[in-house]
Amino acid sequence: MAMGPLAVWFEVLAARARRRARHRSIFAEPPSVSVVVPGYNEGRVLRACVASLLTSSYPDLEVILVDDGSSDDTLAVMRSMEHDPRVRVLTKPNGGKGSALNLGIAHARGEVLVLSDSDGVFGRRTIHHLIAGFSDPAIGAVCGDDRPVNLDRVQTRFLSLISHLGTGLMRRGLHLLRCLPVVSGNIGAFRRDVLEQTGPLDEDTLGEDLELTWRVYRAGYRVAFAPRALVYAESPSTVRGLWRQRVRWTRGLVQTVTTHRDMVGNPRFGIFGPSLVLVVLTGLVVPVLQVITLALVAWAVASGDTTALGSSAWDVLLWLGLPVALVMLVLAIALNGAWRDLRFVPTLLLWPVYSVVLTAVTWHALALEIKGAPRAWNKLERTGVVSIRDEDRVLVEAS
Repeated sequence: MAMGPLAVWFEVLAARARRRARHRSIFAEPPSVSVVVPGYNEGRVLRACVASLLTSSYPDLEVILVDDGSSDDTLAVMRSMEHDPRVRVLTKPNGGKGSALNLGIAHARGEVLVLSDSDGVFGRRTIHHLIAGFSDPAIGAVCGDDRPVNLDRVQTRFLSLISHLGTGLMRRGLHLLRCLPVVSGNIGAFRRDVLEQTGPLDEDTLGEDLELTWRVYRAGYRVAFAPRALVYAESPSTVRGLWRQRVRWTRGLVQTVTTHRDMVGNPRFGIFGPSLVLVVLTGLVVPVLQVITLALVAWAVASGDTTALGSSAWDVLLWLGLPVALVMLVLAIALNGAWRDLRFVPTLLLWPVYSVVLTAVTWHALALEIKGAPRAWNKLERTGVVSIRDEDRVLVEAS
C-alpha cells in the first residue's frame, strides 16, 4: 500500500524538476556511452535490437556486440551490422552472459556503460533518459523500464499487465526510499568509475544483474530509476519458459543473498541493508504464504466454515486483498501511461494460478541450490514476435 503514494510522489517530483529544468545529469557534457549487447543463439531477435539502437539520437554512442559462442547465425547477424562505424563485434567461446558482458565492458570506451539483452527494442531517446537519471554524484547506476514486446499470447498479456506493478509502482517507490535492489539486465546504465570499484560481473551466478547491483551499494553508491528510459523485450511465451526463467531468478536471489549475507539487515549500508530483509521475505517467503492463504480459503469454502472470511463473496475478496491489488494495478498502469494494456484485464483470472506457480518455483529453486545443481543459464527461446504497433513505437521514440 505504501508504494502507491510513494510512486505518485515520484511523478510529482519528476514533473517539478522538469518544469524547473533541474533534471540535468551530473555530467557537464553528454558522456560517451557504450551499449554492450551479449548474445547466445539470438539471431532471431538481434537485428531489431541493434537497429533500434542505431536510430538513437544520442550523440556519442558505440554498440558492442558480443557473440558468446553461438551455434546459430548470431555472429553472422552481428557482422552484417558492422557497416555502421558505431558497431563493434567481439566473439568468444561460450561461457555465459556474465563472461560475455565482462568482455564487452573490457573493450568499451564509454564513460557510461549500458548493459542490455539481445531482444531489447530501444526508443530514440532511451539513452538520453538513462543519462539524465545520473542526477546526483551518489548515483552509481540507473535502471530503465522494460516492457513486454510479444503480446500475442494470453500468458504474455497477463505478464504485461502485472509487470506494471513492478515497474510502475515498486521501482518508483524504492527509488525514493533509496533502496532499489536490482538494475534490470534488460536496461541498466553504470558509470565506468563505479564499475572499476565494484569489479567485473560474477560469471558464476544466475543473477549477475542482481549481484552487481548489490555491489554498487556496497561501494557506497545507490541506484536510480528512470521510467522514461524504455525498452521493449520478450516475456516468456510458454509455461515451460516462464518456469525456467523464474527458477533462474529465484536461484540468482539465493546465490546473491548467500554472497552478500553480511549486507542483509545491516544498517552500515544505509537503508539498503535493512531493506534487504524485505527483499528476502517477498522473494522467498511471501510466495509460500500466498498459496497457504489460497489453501485456507479453499478449505473454508469446502467445509462451509467461512466465519473467518465473512459472510459474502465480497468479504472473501477483501480477505484476499484482491481489491487493493487491483487498485494498485490501475494506478501503476496510469503512472506508466499504458492504458491500452487494460484490454488484457480478463487475463487476470490467471493470477491465482500464477501465485501457485511462483510458490512451486521457490521450493524447486531452493531444492536445486541445496543439492548444488549446475548453474545452467536456461535462456529463453526467442519468438521474434514484436507486438508494438506503429503508434506505440512513436510513443517510445517521443518519450
